[in-house]
Amino acid sequence: MNPVLPRRSFIRSAATAGALAGLGDLGFLGGLPSISAAEAKPDPRAVQFTPEIEPLVRLLEDTPRARLLEEVGARIKRGTTYREVLAALLLAGVRNIQPRPVGFKFHAVLVVNSAHLASQNSPAADRWLPIFWALDQFKNSQARDVREGDWTLAAVDEAALPAPERAGAAFTAAMDRWDPAATDTATAALVRTAPPAEIFDLLCRYGARDYRDLGHKAIYVANSWRTLQTIGWQHAEPVLRSLAYAMLDHEGGNPAERDAEADRPARRHRELLVKIPAGWQDGNADARANADATTVMLRTLREGSWENAGDAVIALLNRGVAPASLWDAIFSGAGELLMRKPGIATLHAVTATNALHYAFQHATRDETRRLLLLQGAAFIPLFRATAGVNPRQGVAIDEFEAVAPAATGADAVAEIFADVSRDKLLAARKTLGWLAGTAGAQPFIAAAQRMIYLKGTDSHDYKFSSAAIEDYRHLSPRVRDRFLAASVFWLKGSGAADNALVARSRAAL
Repeated sequence: MNPVLPRRSFIRSAATAGALAGLGDLGFLGGLPSISAAEAKPDPRAVQFTPEIEPLVRLLEDTPRARLLEEVGARIKRGTTYREVLAALLLAGVRNIQPRPVGFKFHAVLVVNSAHLASQNSPAADRWLPIFWALDQFKNSQARDVREGDWTLAAVDEAALPAPERAGAAFTAAMDRWDPAATDTATAALVRTAPPAEIFDLLCRYGARDYRDLGHKAIYVANSWRTLQTIGWQHAEPVLRSLAYAMLDHEGGNPAERDAEADRPARRHRELLVKIPAGWQDGNADARANADATTVMLRTLREGSWENAGDAVIALLNRGVAPASLWDAIFSGAGELLMRKPGIATLHAVTATNALHYAFQHATRDETRRLLLLQGAAFIPLFRATAGVNPRQGVAIDEFEAVAPAATGADAVAEIFADVSRDKLLAARKTLGWLAGTAGAQPFIAAAQRMIYLKGTDSHDYKFSSAAIEDYRHLSPRVRDRFLAASVFWLKGSGAADNALVARSRAAL
C-alpha cells in the first residue's frame, strides 16, 4: 500500500486560510456556483469512489475551508441529501487523512458517526448543525495532513489481490504478521467476496487486540461500520482499507516478533477463552446476584490489574452472572475514571468502552464476543494507569450523594448546566437528584446535546456526548443514572462561550 500521493497545489494554498475567516453569510448560498467533477481530472493513483459520490467528495476536498459551508449549503438546496453529504464526508476523510496515529487529525474521520448520532438525537431544526461542524473539522484536518506530508489513500494493487476463496485466510495471516501491503490487498478482496457480518467479526477481533492509540482502533471499527450502515455497503472498500491500515499502527519493532505490553491482554485472554462456560450469554436472572456481581467487578476495575479484571470476568461468568451486569461495571469504571481525573485519557475510557460494547453486541461469533468482554474489562485498569488515576483519591461513582436542584421542571435542567461550568461535582450530584425525581432523562439529554452544538469546540465533545447518551440507554436502571451524572465532567456548561460556527449560522438564519 503506497500511502503518499501528491495533492493539487491549490489545496496547499487553501490550507493556510483561517479557521473561520471569510466564511460568508449562509443567506447567500443560492448565489454561489456549483463545482462539477469535470472541472479537474482525478489523479488515477488515488483511490476512486463510485461515480455517483465522487463529484461531491471532490467538492469537499477542493473547496477552500472559507467557502465550504456555502458550497455544501447550495448543493443541499438543490437536492443533495443528508445521506449523500454524510457519505462524501466520510470518504473525503478516508482518502485525504492519514489514519496513523489513530487519533489527532484523524478525528475528522472518527467523529463522522458521532456527528450522525448527534444529528439523529436532535430536533429537525438542529440536524444539519453537527454535520456542518464535521465538514469544517474535515477541512482543518485536511490542511494539517498537507502540512505533515500530504498523505492520500492510493488505489488498490489489483494485480496482488488474493483469490476470492483465500481472501479471509489472507487477511488473517497478513494482520497476524502486521504486514501493511498484504493486509491492504486482502482487505479489498475480502470486501468484494465475503458477507459483511463475517468481515465485521474479523474487524472486531483485530480492532480490540491491542491497547494502543487510547482505544481508537476499536472506536474506528465501530464508528466506520455504523456509518456504512447508513451510507451503504457500496462505499465499504476504501473505508475498510483505511481501517485495516489504521489497525496495524504500532511503535517500535513488529509486534508479531516481540512481547509488547499493549499486546499482552489479548494474548492472555485468547488462552483463557476456554474457561468461560457454555451458555455464558444467557446469565442468571437473579437481579440481586447480578447487582452484587457488578459491585464486585467495579471494585476489581478500581483497584486491580488488567489480569485481575480478566480473571474476575471469568469467575463471575462461571457463577452464572449475566454479561450485562459486567458491562454495567465496565461502563461505571470508565465513568468513575473521568470523575476522578477528567482528561483525554479518561474520556477515551468511556468512548473506547462504547465501541467495544457495540462490537460485543453485533459480533456474530461466540469466541469474538468472549474476547471483547475480556478486553473491555482489561482496558479500564490500563486506562487508569495511562491517566495516572489514584483509586483512593477523588469521588467513587457508586458513592457520591444526590442533591435536589433548587429549581424545578425545565429550570432545574438549566440550573444543572449552569453548574457544569462552575462546579462539576455539584452538577453531577444535582443531575443524580433530578433523575431520581423525573420520569425520564430526555430533557437532560436534549440540553446536553444542544450545549455541544452551541459550545463544542473539539471532536472529543461530539464523540463523548454521543457515546455517553447512547450508553445510558444500554445500562441497567441501577447504574445508568450515576453514569449519566458522571458525564457532566466532560459535557459543556451554559457558561462557556458559544462556538463561532453556530454563532455564524444563527446570524445567517
